[in-house]
Amino acid sequence: MKPILRVLAASTAVLALAACGSGSPSGGTEDTAEAAGGELTKVTVGVIPIVDVAPIYLGVQEGFFEDEGLELELQPAQGGAAIVPAVMSGSMDFGFSNISSMLVAQSKGLDVQVVAAGAASTGEDGADFGGILAAPDSGIASAADLSGKKVAVNTLNNINDTTVRAAVRKAGGDPSGIQFVELAFPDMQAALERGQVDAIQVVEPFLAGGQKAGSTLVASNYVDTAENLAVGAYFTTSAKIGDDDGTVEKFTAAMNKSLEYAEQNPDAVRDVLLTYTKIDAETAKALTLPSFTTEINRAGVETLAELSVSDGLITEEPNLDELLP
Repeated sequence: MKPILRVLAASTAVLALAACGSGSPSGGTEDTAEAAGGELTKVTVGVIPIVDVAPIYLGVQEGFFEDEGLELELQPAQGGAAIVPAVMSGSMDFGFSNISSMLVAQSKGLDVQVVAAGAASTGEDGADFGGILAAPDSGIASAADLSGKKVAVNTLNNINDTTVRAAVRKAGGDPSGIQFVELAFPDMQAALERGQVDAIQVVEPFLAGGQKAGSTLVASNYVDTAENLAVGAYFTTSAKIGDDDGTVEKFTAAMNKSLEYAEQNPDAVRDVLLTYTKIDAETAKALTLPSFTTEINRAGVETLAELSVSDGLITEEPNLDELLP
């Protein structure tokens, strides 16, 4: 029997974030009765409807979480910056976030701890799962041309504006004058076509969708930032690890199986994208998949930490030993 997967609408997730409570959704004897009666432990995970999280959907589909005694409820949100406070408050057990959002959270004293890898750059310029797009007639030919332009990112002060700045610097431009605008990924291509922004930073499936619509790839910002950059990961709190380490260990084990399965079965990744995004099969076939490694490249995280300090996202370099597994 396949595990139960309840995916709430994005609007529901937003309301849940606004009404964060203090209790854990997986607390109580009813939800943790696996040992006594064979029932599954219910856990809530915050995700973003992008290619990065395909492995967790595959893990549910293939029964990896059920094998570990877990029943997942996946709650979509716009970005990691919204998921972090939900996990901190206990309204979510685990969350997916970009690395920079977690660095910022830790700098603010929040109890963030990574428990599993999520998605990493392919390391191939022009063939990565994230990139910067511009209109073909914009005059923007390279990242250096973004100086003084208006660029859309899904959330401000996170990995995407940080890596856009890094790409501009690498190309010889000055990122200080860039005006970053916060837009949800699904809204970016239309904003670009209307001339509301000069460029957009997107990840799959929106990268392939934008190129299909005629936009031009300007730079692969993750590749420009660090080799095999770890872009996103799954996290919880050290408090939850201390109080419920059994559930955390099971989640990590199932997540690692899911990542390995996704890396070995790219066609399954493309198929599962059709179940939680609005893309069509043709776009899913054309998009570039991330590297779904179970290991987090610490050197890349160190680079992001240094950039977060130099760009003013945080005031001092974080303790990566406390953040990373």
